[in-house]
Amino acid sequence: MQTNLANLYKMITKNRRLAIIQELVNTHSPSSQGKLLKLLHERGFSITQTTLSRDIKQLKISKMPDEKGNYLYMTPHNEASYSNPSRMKEKSLSLSNRGFISFDFSYQLGIIKTRSGYANGIALDIDNRASSVILGTVAGDDTVLIIPREGITRQEILNTLATVIPGMKKEDDGMTFGGSQLTTQK
Repeated sequence: MQTNLANLYKMITKNRRLAIIQELVNTHSPSSQGKLLKLLHERGFSITQTTLSRDIKQLKISKMPDEKGNYLYMTPHNEASYSNPSRMKEKSLSLSNRGFISFDFSYQLGIIKTRSGYANGIALDIDNRASSVILGTVAGDDTVLIIPREGITRQEILNTLATVIPGMKKEDDGMTFGGSQLTTQK
């Protein structure tokens, strides 16, 4: 009976801690685990950084660059706020402009080169705002693979991406395969 009560207490404590971690990430947007750990200690939780790392992984919290280029912890709910069209447009304009370096084709696939850490945010913008032309994206740290829908021309891809990444040029150089390197307008 005493073991069951101890296990129940641990479970309640962990669930409460996870809820507090989400609240702290949503309200304070900490830039490091150390800052998040300090906030937890201020709330009366005595845990190690190892436990915090496990909790962050369980909650699917990740670091994303903000509009100023600083990396902050975000919950999946905050990342999903990019899907809110009014907030998405204001956030993505500066994020896409700041992170975009270049674009190139390989046959019909496109490759976007970004500053380190910006690829996921730009891919999310493209997925949310260009789904009629772009079937999907695959993002790494500084590269986004663009997979267009069947029958979409290069020019349609360029025009669509230029609406998501305003600094991007809209012209293709007319070459059939590769070689259409595009960079931000000066």
